[in-house]
Amino acid sequence: MNLSLRARVTLTAIAVLLVVLPVTGLTVKAVFDAQAGRSLNSLLTGRAQLAQQLARQNVAPGNLVRRVEANGVRVTLTLRNGRQFGAPPIEADGTVRQVHATLQAGQQTKGAELVLTADTSLLAGASARLRTVLLLSGLAAILITALALAIGMRFALAPLDTMTALARSIAAGRRGGRLQPERSDTELGRTAVAFDEMLDALEGAERTARRAEGLARTAEAAARRSAETARQAEGAARESEEVARVSEEAARASEQVARRSEERMREFVGDAAHELRTPVAGLQTAAEALIQLGPRATVEQREELELLLVRESRRAGTLVADLLELSRIDSGLQLQLAPVELRKLADAQAARLRLVAPEVAVEVHGTATVTADEDRLTQVLTNLVDNARQAGAHAIRITVAETGVLVEDDGPGVPPEARERIFSRLVHGPHSKGAGLGLAIARGIAEAHGGTLTVTNRADGTPGAAFHLQLPRPTRRL
Repeated sequence: MNLSLRARVTLTAIAVLLVVLPVTGLTVKAVFDAQAGRSLNSLLTGRAQLAQQLARQNVAPGNLVRRVEANGVRVTLTLRNGRQFGAPPIEADGTVRQVHATLQAGQQTKGAELVLTADTSLLAGASARLRTVLLLSGLAAILITALALAIGMRFALAPLDTMTALARSIAAGRRGGRLQPERSDTELGRTAVAFDEMLDALEGAERTARRAEGLARTAEAAARRSAETARQAEGAARESEEVARVSEEAARASEQVARRSEERMREFVGDAAHELRTPVAGLQTAAEALIQLGPRATVEQREELELLLVRESRRAGTLVADLLELSRIDSGLQLQLAPVELRKLADAQAARLRLVAPEVAVEVHGTATVTADEDRLTQVLTNLVDNARQAGAHAIRITVAETGVLVEDDGPGVPPEARERIFSRLVHGPHSKGAGLGLAIARGIAEAHGGTLTVTNRADGTPGAAFHLQLPRPTRRL
């Protein structure tokens, strides 16, 4: 109790900083160390996956090592005949992190041992520097806070000195003084207002009488307003009757909407049951075959059945995701509209297709910026490109314009009588390998944006199909 208010506030703030800053620093360092470790693991794992993909493309060992090497990552590839490519192997210790993988494909690389090595000493050095920076910045924050509090408290507590002087003046018998705070929305401001109101109550008996007279006039005005309110209530009663009628019509409309929703739900359940029957039957057949063969199954039989299980389970998962997406479209998509660079989306699709289907040639032309939901437009382009690839196209051309996107392919094309039917649900083309839902989802997303999705022949007269994604109106470049 011997300390002043200024000293107590200053010491309390410093004590809080002494607790908060170490906890914050430890948390920041722990997050940094964990994120750095995850990033390094992700880098090594991604390099290993790239090596497996290059091996499946039958890339030569030396070229494979050069393409897998990255900044800070050593690559050692040992073939089955003992021949090594890349950097010499090193022993793993506390400053080295390694990932081992056996390549599963390639004429020269199948069965080869791949070792990816990364030096973690840089991460340890960065962690130590971060710890030093946090310690020095914490000490500087404490010193600056203490200095700022010492100076600021003089100004912050000045209103209390003013209130003390006024209270002593009133105790001496002087009247008429007021604090009159500039702001009344703070703790000291509210206290000063209450102090002034107490003085007003002592000195304002006459004002109280005048307020009473004013209240009488206010009561008279309230009586007149009550009469007006009664007349308004009569009009409100008539309006309530009209509202009741409108509510009844709205209820009937809601009932119709509910019936339509029920019909859509039944259709959704029927479609799901129909399409899920095939992958579920495949899963059941493969599982029963594995059980019946038991230990007698050869390695080839077991691998074939396990591959069938994985393929059919993925097919069922993709089908369920597509059906749920259609359900969301029926319920009304919630779009997150923002400026979108269509050329960026088209380039991303081209890069993805070159990775999953390098035998398909992809061209991208044009540039434009529109206002749309970027994730949904990406979904539309993915479905259109995958549809062209599954139809057997060997070349795909993506043209970006202010009004939308044109996706052309050199596949078998779509006959005029089927150009609307292919956008229906669960419609399979003669060359389709999917569930028949991709184009239906793409058109639903286009219409949610206020646009359209149609298919025609290619404009240059060559064989193939041309899918037109048209947005409602051109947008200005940003």
